Amino acid sequence: MCYHGQLPILDCQYLPAAVPNCDLHCHSTCSDGLLSAPEVARRAAANGVDMLALTDHDALDGLPGARAAANDVGMAFVNGVEISIEWEALQIHILGFAFDLGDQTLNAGLASVRSGRIERARQMSAALEKVGIGGAFDGAMRHAANPNLISRSHFGRYLVEAGVCKDLRSVFESYLVPGRPGYVDHRWATLADSVRWILGAGGVAAVAHPGRYKLSRADMRRFLAEFKDLGGQAIEVMSGSHTPELVDTYARLAREYAFLASRGSDFHGPGESYVDLGKLAPLPDGLKPVWETF
Repeated sequence: MCYHGQLPILDCQYLPAAVPNCDLHCHSTCSDGLLSAPEVARRAAANGVDMLALTDHDALDGLPGARAAANDVGMAFVNGVEISIEWEALQIHILGFAFDLGDQTLNAGLASVRSGRIERARQMSAALEKVGIGGAFDGAMRHAANPNLISRSHFGRYLVEAGVCKDLRSVFESYLVPGRPGYVDHRWATLADSVRWILGAGGVAAVAHPGRYKLSRADMRRFLAEFKDLGGQAIEVMSGSHTPELVDTYARLAREYAFLASRGSDFHGPGESYVDLGKLAPLPDGLKPVWETF
């Protein structure tokens, strides 16, 4: 989870009756969320979500529990995941939807992405200790329900808890992004890997929150063209961290590249997210929603 100085779009309490309230981007304690997978599903349903995709980082563990909870409350559910990739030395996230949970290649690929997270965490802790912040590894581990998926968010929560920063956004800006003392790079999957794994499992591949990446207009176009050439089908137009200007930008690019449009809050937990589950405005007109293909 990355934090930037962007303002979210206004919450939308109600969508037109003919438009389903689909939230296709959120996280549970199986990666870096604050709520368990069933709790996420129940909160989504209580907020009026009609269709949910749980998209934990590089992990599928929460999907059975979330699906069972969704079934209990009569909410549609699709399998989801958010895969960490590296493209030209930049970390980018690719969403996968509606894939076969038991696909061996996808599961093996995600396992390869997860490997090395603990060693990276130790390196992050050592880097933070050099600037006077001790105990970060153990502190972050206390916040990680699954130690194999320890992430920057868990370090961020520890640093807030320890009084180093007032909130997660300031932690990321001061310590956990490239160029800051607590950031350590990690070897992620490639763009081709992620799309191949998702499509091979029968799923749909989408670019997560494209407005968050520090890419020039020309580089973003190169990235989207490569993504499409590899078989990528969608981009997340409506995201909790997208400003109205970014929504307009990626709606225009979705039309230009004939991408399906996705909508997701990127909810991590109460008090930590730009927008609550299901509270985003609807997609702009003239776009084909990705959920129509599920």
